[in-house]
Amino acid sequence: MRKLNYSVQNGRNGHKERSSMTDISISPSFSSLRKALPFWFPTLLVPLIWFSAFQGGWWVISAPFATWFLFSVLDAAIGLNVSNENPATPDAELSFYRGVTVVWPALQFLTLFGLIAYVPNADHLGTWEAIGLFFGVGVMTGTIGINFSHELMHQKPKWERWLGDILLAMVLYSHFRSEHLLVHHRYIGTPKDPVTARYNEGFHRFYPRVLWQCLASAFNAEKDMLARKKRAWHDLSNPFFRYWTLQALMLLLAVLIGGWFGLGMFALQAGVAVWQLELVNYVEHYGLTREHIGEGKYEHVKPQHSWNAAHAATNWLLINLQRHSDHHYKPDRRFPLLQNYGTSEAPQLPFGYPIMTMVAMVPPLWRRIMNPKVRAWRKANYPHIKDWQPYNKATNPMPR
Repeated sequence: MRKLNYSVQNGRNGHKERSSMTDISISPSFSSLRKALPFWFPTLLVPLIWFSAFQGGWWVISAPFATWFLFSVLDAAIGLNVSNENPATPDAELSFYRGVTVVWPALQFLTLFGLIAYVPNADHLGTWEAIGLFFGVGVMTGTIGINFSHELMHQKPKWERWLGDILLAMVLYSHFRSEHLLVHHRYIGTPKDPVTARYNEGFHRFYPRVLWQCLASAFNAEKDMLARKKRAWHDLSNPFFRYWTLQALMLLLAVLIGGWFGLGMFALQAGVAVWQLELVNYVEHYGLTREHIGEGKYEHVKPQHSWNAAHAATNWLLINLQRHSDHHYKPDRRFPLLQNYGTSEAPQLPFGYPIMTMVAMVPPLWRRIMNPKVRAWRKANYPHIKDWQPYNKATNPMPR
């Protein structure tokens, strides 16, 4: 048994609040399980998608409805969670949290390929219902699958990184691992990071740009790493060979199970998943740039260089991805230990990612909401910068 210490930091107005309940003793294992359970909510999408497949009709859009709208309603009802776990908590005490990312690849694999086998033989499902159903599968494989792969790729155990690779292969976006680890985290907020959305850049311009720039930057980053070891890009240690092999196996399996229909539905869900990922990427860093201090040098990454969102329910859905300010500040932190930052330390989104990504699909509305926030952030953090054009157009010198 141990004493439970509870603290809330960086409240709604950025003020520190603390409350102590040291008179309560509870079992460490029960405490971990109780607090970890909400992060298992994403697994409910699996039975929901299967139920929608069995029912047909409007049920086929139940997965997007749940992820986009239901969790946003829960955000409004529950509010913000600004409490922080002890960042020094060892992995041994996080098994209930880690479990959801470990079991998810199998759940997603069985659901995706199970539906590819089931839907062609389901007489009650018409063409548009099948398309709607696999659109929902793509929302799941993007919102949950790619997000979980993101958590797994940051971990030290090789088997966890492999699970992340398998999840990315299921959406044909395996290079995301190289791009994210070697480019995005290193060059966030600079002209060399394709994923940092530029001020006033609408999503519909951002999306085609990042699709090709991320692939090219990921490949070049791996090629450059091999060159420093005096190896050619086609050396078998290049992870792109692993990426291509895993993706080819996924495509082959889709064809073997569902024929051309299976291939088409697999491609559909992959496209939706990538769209979901890049919508989130767009939201996470829109307009936030690091200061160029001269000769290709940039200030260090700080919590202020990512948008933070403390909305409780959508952070359960996204395993704390919305605490993105801390993720970039401390990339090796597991998701339950990510810290929340108040308004004085990091810019805050007005809503969770589901609402913000929907807003991003309407650029005039997005600019009306977010551009004033970017300008306020610039005034508060960089009052000495008078000319923002090189930051807006990504024309500052490339980082060294």
